[in-house]
Amino acid sequence: MKKTSIIPIPVKKAMAQLGADLKDARIKRSLTMSLIEERAGITHVTLTKVEKGDPTVSMGIYAKVMFVLGLIDNLYDLANPDKDELGRRFDRENLPKRVRYKKDDKI
Repeated sequence: MKKTSIIPIPVKKAMAQLGADLKDARIKRSLTMSLIEERAGITHVTLTKVEKGDPTVSMGIYAKVMFVLGLIDNLYDLANPDKDELGRRFDRENLPKRVRYKKDDKI
């Protein structure tokens, strides 16, 4: 029996947007699909899947396409903790309400 996973709708939408953005970037640069395929070392079928935002394509393939398009710097900020507002909120909520010194720590 083949194991399948359900992909949440927000993930599908984000992947579709990423694919569309990569396609737009390719077109704005006047690059053909065959040139991107050659430089990224992928097939036409794979690039078509990338440009449609297919979530079954590996992240490495997306990264190679981004590199070929000159967009690799965007990948560095993908999960940047400095831009993680929810994570910062959790950090603030977990801060101690007050700090007590141990007898040995007093100045």
